[in-house]
Amino acid sequence: MKKITLLYLIVFSVQIQLAIAQSQPLQIIKVPELEQLIKSEEGKVKVINFWATWCKPCIKEIPYFVKAQQDFPEVEFVFVSLDFSENASRAESFGKKKGLNKSKMVLIDDVDYNAWIDKVSGEWSGAIPATLIVTPNGKKLYEKEFQQGELKELLKETYKL
Repeated sequence: MKKITLLYLIVFSVQIQLAIAQSQPLQIIKVPELEQLIKSEEGKVKVINFWATWCKPCIKEIPYFVKAQQDFPEVEFVFVSLDFSENASRAESFGKKKGLNKSKMVLIDDVDYNAWIDKVSGEWSGAIPATLIVTPNGKKLYEKEFQQGELKELLKETYKL
C-alpha cells in the first residue's frame, strides 16, 4: 500500500512540475519589443492575437485560438493583452484560466495606441479583437472576431498548414 501511495505522489508531483514548466508568465513589453514579435522568422508562421479582458468578442474567440494552438504546434501563438499595465495580474490570471499561458502572453505597456498600431499594420483601425498572421511571405491582419473552426480553416487553406 505504501508503494502505491508513494508512486501516486511521485506521478502527481511530476504532473505539477510539468504544468508549471509549461506555464509562461505574462511579460510586460514596450513598442520595440512588440516590433520584434511581429517580425517574420525563416520558415515560421506566427499568429498574434490582440485582446483584452474587457473585450467580450475577444473572450468569446479565445477557445478557438487555444484549440488552434493544439492543432498546429508548429505555429507560434502570441497573445497581446491591451489591458492597462496596472491590471497585468488580472490579465495574467485570466489568460492562465483560459489556457493562453501555454504560448507567449504579453501586455503592451503603451496606451498611446495611435503611436504604434500602424507598426502592427497600416490596415488596423485599433479595434479588437484583431489577429495578425505573420509568415515569411508577409503579414495579414484580420480585424474581426473569429468563429468556431474559422481560424483552423484559415491556417489550413491560406497558409497550407
